[in-house]
Amino acid sequence: MIKPEIQDAFNKQINAEMYSSYIYLAMAAWFENENLTGMASWMKTQSREEWGHAMKFFEHLHERGGRATLAAIKAPPAKWDSPTVVFEEVAKHEQQITGLINQLVDLAQSAKDHASVNFLQWFVNEQVEEEATAADILHKLKMINKSTNGLFFLDRALGERK
Repeated sequence: MIKPEIQDAFNKQINAEMYSSYIYLAMAAWFENENLTGMASWMKTQSREEWGHAMKFFEHLHERGGRATLAAIKAPPAKWDSPTVVFEEVAKHEQQITGLINQLVDLAQSAKDHASVNFLQWFVNEQVEEEATAADILHKLKMINKSTNGLFFLDRALGERK
């Protein structure tokens, strides 16, 4: 049986992961409107991945005899100034999610909830990848600067993500 404080924290994380999905979908919509369809595709894939993360927490709660309770998801922004600004926000957002995951690990460890500690290790590893990917794309955008050719090449490359 999962402890009430872990259940509550995991329910908050479900909301955070759903917000991640939502903000990436909003970014996809913005990229579509900017005719950067490769970046839009990348964001849609990212949105689906974040939704999957929420579902992992949802399933874990139920497997452990807990209950998922869903809260309202706050509205994400609808527009950004540039692709660079979008990916700056992505990088910042992923760092925030890493912080939340680390807090969950600390909570699970202090509660001696070994099953949750083990479950959360996947997310610890995933966040290393998420932060590295966001930083890499942001670095490339900054190298491109105002080069439309570079932007279109990066857009095409990001569109190849499966």
